[in-house]
Parts: sequence; structure tokens; C-alpha cells
Amino acid sequence: MASLSEVVRRHTDLDDAAREHLRRLVRSWGPLADLCFADLLLFAPVEGAQGNKLVCLGQIRPSTSQTMYRDDQIGRFVSMADRPIVEQAFATGTIVQNEIELVEPEIRAQVMAIPVLHRGRTIAVTTRETPQLGHRALGDLELAYFGVFERLAQMISDGTFPFPYQDSVTEESPRVGDGALVLDRGTAVVYSSPNAVSAFHRLGVHGTIAGRRLEDLGFQAETAQAAFRLKVPVVGEIERGDSISVLARIVPLLTDGEVDGALVLLRDVSELRSRERLLVSMDATIREIHHRVKNNLQTVTSLLRIQGRRVTAPEAKAAITEAERRIASIAVVHEMLSRGGGDDVVFGDVVRPILDMAESAGAAPVRMRLVGDGPVLSTTTASSLAVVLNELVQNAVEHGYPPGSEGGTVTVELVYSSKEMTIRVHDDGVGLPEDFDLENQTGLGLTIINTLVKGELGGNLSIRPATPPDRGTVAQLTAALEPR
Repeated sequence: MASLSEVVRRHTDLDDAAREHLRRLVRSWGPLADLCFADLLLFAPVEGAQGNKLVCLGQIRPSTSQTMYRDDQIGRFVSMADRPIVEQAFATGTIVQNEIELVEPEIRAQVMAIPVLHRGRTIAVTTRETPQLGHRALGDLELAYFGVFERLAQMISDGTFPFPYQDSVTEESPRVGDGALVLDRGTAVVYSSPNAVSAFHRLGVHGTIAGRRLEDLGFQAETAQAAFRLKVPVVGEIERGDSISVLARIVPLLTDGEVDGALVLLRDVSELRSRERLLVSMDATIREIHHRVKNNLQTVTSLLRIQGRRVTAPEAKAAITEAERRIASIAVVHEMLSRGGGDDVVFGDVVRPILDMAESAGAAPVRMRLVGDGPVLSTTTASSLAVVLNELVQNAVEHGYPPGSEGGTVTVELVYSSKEMTIRVHDDGVGLPEDFDLENQTGLGLTIINTLVKGELGGNLSIRPATPPDRGTVAQLTAALEPR
């Protein structure tokens, strides 16, 4: 199904300002369909069709009643002859109502055509369409809702709806079926729906709602006053302790540009707020867990450091130092997670502390250079990659720049797509021995790398001489990334 912007751009001559006005209308007309218990369609003349053809720009079905259209109408064309009431609304700039025979679906319908005014010009027509089912007496709820709809329809034809500046309608915004109040110009309630009454009962407000002002029902006076003063919708929330929350959206109703009442939509969001508080608590707990894991790992490295001071054999001292660095690289991941929360981490944030540790651990002066930020990774993947990267840069520093050398630069490059990530470690040091064969290496560092690369990361590793004119060695790891 085509979007409104696409259909407007392809088939009409409307400018950017008019398009934005229609986009605001379509973003905010959900309550209108619910208030009139009917489908709403939006039509505009097709450019170059000599005024004989209309295109449907928008459509919304009511949540308070059945729809008349099973198929999407956006992007469909109709002739003016099939919609004479729309043609009349365009010609007169006034709201027109009549019964007409629709071609698709084949049904006799009651249609109201509402001209959409923008900067003094009718740029489109909104139609309210409902099957003609005979006459019956309307209840209080229907009369109240229809009355509000007619006022909003008049605002559309006056150019005051949609509002030029308004709050964003989100998934949690209340709808008409959640509960509605109709206010007079003094913010007193003239009608309250049954669901609205139930919402106030949950807040501890009992007795008759009609005739009472919003501030008498628990609203902050500033909320309603802001909507009336600024002439735009305002959202507020009423809370009773930690267990009851009711969200309210106040939509001012204008006549001749002045506010003479309002529609208040209510929604009980107590359960939603409870889940939000639970998620915040869980997030804090997860961050605390990562913080404690990081502290425990740092304690282990401290114990290893103490043990290393008591060891005299060079091989044992070197082994303990390497173990410290490996544990520290895992601690970096948990440090990042303890700051941001959740189970994901930007790998570039993990890489920088590892490079700082390697830079200060070499026998010769070495500068670390990072290219790229890396993707967002899960804890498991980031931890494995951190250990592998630590081994690769330590090997580059240790073997590329032995004691007595002038040092150099180690460049770590992070390249990734949605499916895989490549880590390239290039040092400009002394290079590989002539008889180097990765498959026959038995050192602990490369053994750890191969185990993690093949077992945990599902990737592969290569170590080769740098391509001339570059000097040194290039180690390249390619790892598969889990779908996100």
C-alpha cells in the first residue's frame, strides 16, 4: 500500500506546506473516526485530469464500529461523477451531507464531505462514510460523540484542525474507546463516557462527574489551562500512589478561532507504568550484576599481580602477567555494560581500553591506532572478541617490537556488515619468521585464539606478512555475527 506522501507527490500539485498539513491531519484523525463511528477517507484532485478525477490520499477505520471498507483505498482513483458530494465540497468550501450510491462497495451510504482548508484554499476533502441502515434513536454517548465530531469537522473546514503545533500521538495515547469527557469553555464536564467514569473510580473519584471542573477531579489546573490558553492538545497524567495512573489528552475545541470547550481522552495506564517501573528495576539490577562481575575480575587480576611479585622464574612471571591481561580484557566488557545497562555493548568502546593496556605493556615504544567503531554486540560475542583481540595486539607488541627496537605503530581496523565482522591488526614491526606456519603454532596465545575463533565465533584467522610497501605483519580475524 502506497503512503500518503508518495501518492500526493505522484498525483497532485500540492506544495510542501500543503503536504505537511495533510500529514498532520492523517496523524491525528484517529479520534475523529472513533467519534463518528465511521470510515474516514481523504481525497484530492488528480493533477492534469481536468478536474474529473480524484485520488484517495488517506483512510482510517473506526475502532468503535465496523468498517465499510475491507480493502485499502489509498492510491485508488474515482471519478468526480461517482463522488458528486466531494466535488460540491471543493466548489463551495463548505461541509456537505447527503445519501449517495457508492460504486465500490455497492451500497447506499450516508456521506459527509468536509473541505480541508489550508491558507485560505481547499486542498483536499475528507469524507465520513457510513452505511445507511435506517433511522433509530441515538443514545447519550452517540449524541455526545457526534457533537464533538461535528465541531472538529468544522475546525477542519476552518483550517484550525489539525493543530499547527501538537503533541505526538503515540501507541500509549488514549483513544476514544478508552474513555472520553466533553468540557465546556470553563473546563466543566458536560458529558463523561462510562469508561471515563470507571477511570475516575479507580482514581478514587466517586459521585457525579458531570458539572465538575477538571481540577476538582484530580487534574492539575495548569494542564487544562495550558490547552485552553495555547489552543493546542496537552497531555497530563493523574497518579494515585504507585499503583494507579490515568493518562489524559486534552484536545481544545475552537469556534471562530477561540476555545469554547475541549475533548478529554482518558486511558488507564496503571499496568503499563507498573511494567515500566519493573523494567527500570531490572535494568538497574543487570547493571549492578555487571558492575560486580567487573569488580570480581579486577580482584582476580589483583591477586594474580600479588602472586606475580612473589614469583622469580621469568616464564612463570610472564604467564601470570598474560593471565592478568586476559582477565582484564573480559572485565572491560562488563565495565561497559555496567555503564549502559542491557546485554549489548558497542565493540569500539571495548577495544580502546584493551589498546591502552597493550600500549603501556610493550618493551619498546608503541602507538596504537584504531580505525572504526565496531558494531553493537551481545555480551558473549563481545567477551570472546575482546580476548581474541587482546591476544592479537599483545602478540603484535611482543613479537613485532622486541627489546631494543625503535618501536612503531599498531593499527587495529574494525570492519563489519550485518552478517560478519573483520578485525585487522597490522604492526609495522620486524615481521614474521621465514618458517612461520600458523597451523603448527603451539603457543598458549594462539591456542586460545583458535579455540575461540572456531568454537565460539564461527570464524577464521589468518596471519601473514604485510603487503609491500607496508612493513610488518597483518593478523586478520573474520567472525560471524548473530542476527539482531
